[in-house]
Amino acid sequence: MKTATLGALVILAVSLLVIVESQAMNRQNIRVITTARDTADRLTEGSPVAWTKSEPVPAGAVVELDPARTYQSIVGFGGSFTESAAYALSKVSADKRAEALAAYFDPKTGHGYTLCRTHINSCDFSLDNYAYNTTAGDVQLQQFDISRDQKLLIPLIEDAKAVRGADFKLLASPWSPPAWMKTNNDMNHGGNLKPEYRDAWALYFAKYIKAYKALGLDIWAVSVQNEPAATQVWDSCIYSPQEEGLFVRDHLGPTLQREGLDAVKILIWDHNKDIIWERVQPILSEPAAAKYVWGIGIHWYSGDNFENLDKVHTAFPDKPILHTEGCQEGGVHLNDWKPAERYAHDIIGDLNHWTVGWIDWNMVLDERGGPNHVGNFCDAPIIADGKQNKLIYQGSYYYLGHFSRFIRPGAVRIGCTVSDPQLETTAFKNTDGSVVVNCLNRTDNPIQFSLKKADNTAAFTSAAHSLVTLIFD
Repeated sequence: MKTATLGALVILAVSLLVIVESQAMNRQNIRVITTARDTADRLTEGSPVAWTKSEPVPAGAVVELDPARTYQSIVGFGGSFTESAAYALSKVSADKRAEALAAYFDPKTGHGYTLCRTHINSCDFSLDNYAYNTTAGDVQLQQFDISRDQKLLIPLIEDAKAVRGADFKLLASPWSPPAWMKTNNDMNHGGNLKPEYRDAWALYFAKYIKAYKALGLDIWAVSVQNEPAATQVWDSCIYSPQEEGLFVRDHLGPTLQREGLDAVKILIWDHNKDIIWERVQPILSEPAAAKYVWGIGIHWYSGDNFENLDKVHTAFPDKPILHTEGCQEGGVHLNDWKPAERYAHDIIGDLNHWTVGWIDWNMVLDERGGPNHVGNFCDAPIIADGKQNKLIYQGSYYYLGHFSRFIRPGAVRIGCTVSDPQLETTAFKNTDGSVVVNCLNRTDNPIQFSLKKADNTAAFTSAAHSLVTLIFD
């Protein structure tokens, strides 16, 4: 009996040793997750690949990591809550609506979004123009009322919060003050904020933040103005750099502080990268204004312009740069892989040039790419077809997941170089110690490459028109 018991213990010990060794081996392996255009791979995890000691490095491109070289930390990735997105999801069944929210916010089965945006007053992706106070001259904002948001927009945000495990920060941006505060008496077509209403407009921000707070929705940050250099046929308002700086310095910053809301961060610019230097340098060079500014918002509509982000970061390294909006224009682009590649290319480029996060525009739109109250239809990663009661997941949805699912808040960018510029790469180390490398191939041909870390290498193939995520401890 004793001999049998001893034998059983030996077998158990050996089994445990095998399990421990297997787990250690698995930790040394590299996970491979792929989305590729001409395949069925959509965030598909393949067989793990083992590191090897290999000199010289195998033929092909080389992606070399230097974990000792570190850069910015990530705040998060996510998308935007708009009235249009909420309306589109109101036209599909409750289970489809819940599915879309889980696809974005569930940290286990979805993208685990951690940083989102919404609009103060209406934007073009609203059903029409609206403001929370339309009473001309009410500078004390006694008639301030967010009940319009409570019809569609706020329930969408609340339901996203209710997704199991969801945890996200919320940035709020205005497209226009109420018409009565503007020089053109119109929420559309540009115009400027009248100087006599600067205090009232700053108070408007505070009222908005407090009204959302009363409903259990914390506003993490606000931007001064969406696209302050663009006169649009939809909701818009023009600021010069001097006007934006003055508004922050003398009105918005002090008002939020006075109202006990100084923890709410302020972003300036919130527009394209092409003229970012000309726009932020005058504001951030003035200490009295800069002290209220947390960071800088950027959009992608002018093109890459990545070098401009380096210039801004070098001059103002304490002011984070955050991508706050990007989408594919021109309506819905079903079965077109180019929007997905545009997303991944811009995200990798922005991340490699100091950006701390990336927010998509509308998370969901209808089959036309709306609704939009001026017909400015665009694309979205998920299309909600209310006529057929179905959700269409586009390539951009899966490509976004390669970043938001695996590069988590607090992750730090590490040194990453690639010998072939046709393979676009970036690398991060998460707070749990895992390293994530994303490799984008926008070409028509597969690319053979090796991942190299010190004297360890591993060989991979990047399929044509694919995004590959590699993860290891």
